[in-house]
Amino acid sequence: MSAHRVVGLLLGVVADGLVGEPRRAAPSRPVTVLPDAADALARRIGTAAATTAVTAGAVAAGVLAERVTARHRLLRTLAVAAGTWSVLGGARIAADGTDLARDLESGDFDTARARIATADPRCTEDLDLPGLSRAAIEVVADQTSNAVVSPLVWGAVAGLPGMLGARTVTVLGRRAGMELDIASTRSADPVARRLDEVANLAPARLTATLTTAAAPIVGGSAPSAWQAWRRDTAAHPSPNAGRAEAAFAGALEIRLGGRTVYPRGVAELPVLGAGRNPDAGHVTRAVELSRVVGLCAVGVSAVLAAVSSLGRRRRR
Repeated sequence: MSAHRVVGLLLGVVADGLVGEPRRAAPSRPVTVLPDAADALARRIGTAAATTAVTAGAVAAGVLAERVTARHRLLRTLAVAAGTWSVLGGARIAADGTDLARDLESGDFDTARARIATADPRCTEDLDLPGLSRAAIEVVADQTSNAVVSPLVWGAVAGLPGMLGARTVTVLGRRAGMELDIASTRSADPVARRLDEVANLAPARLTATLTTAAAPIVGGSAPSAWQAWRRDTAAHPSPNAGRAEAAFAGALEIRLGGRTVYPRGVAELPVLGAGRNPDAGHVTRAVELSRVVGLCAVGVSAVLAAVSSLGRRRRR
């Protein structure tokens, strides 16, 4: 059984943890330039065509990298490692979540509002401590699914093309979500939104499953996570959004979701979980839970990669 994919994924995760996310104005990883590239291309060929082209380009880059390194196991392993590092967001989630918790603990709500505004389209001007804590935890939960579990799973089952393609549609889908018209539920980029939904159907549910299993490790409740996930997401308008959030809410025994104000309208989202309103301490625990879920996802992805490799060998 070829081990390059398993080892490459593990090396990429280690690199994400060791190198972290440098704080500088210039983008530190290739994935961060995708929205700007899509916007520039959209001005020439249209939004839908630009999304398709950028996504196809990411997949093609993965295919090319695999073909160029096909005869060299070490190079192929390093290519998978580099690809994994380039798309993973675990270090960023931990750093931003920790900063948010610190801002909330110190009462620096203006800084917290500014941080949340860069990651989520909701209006933050009138949010108090519970509202900001809720937003921070929802962002941590969503990004754990989209920027950690999803790329690892796709990398395990579909290699570099799957990993780069899935992460691309997730990033572009997030950009489309930032511009969503809540009142009409129409997006400026419906292609990106649809691709994002399809790419994250399985990862979103795996994230909820891993969150449920990992809850006791951070002093949370696995039964509550399971109940919130299965009970509270049925009324959610999205096939994926809310799965990780509900599991996080149940695990931490708090309430998330509910009425959310956006620049273009108000969304009456289902309440997720049952318990008290969150505070800064819950944000810290959400970051810890995200780390544990990420580690669990690494293990699951390693198994998936091994099984996928074995299946390919049998077909040959």
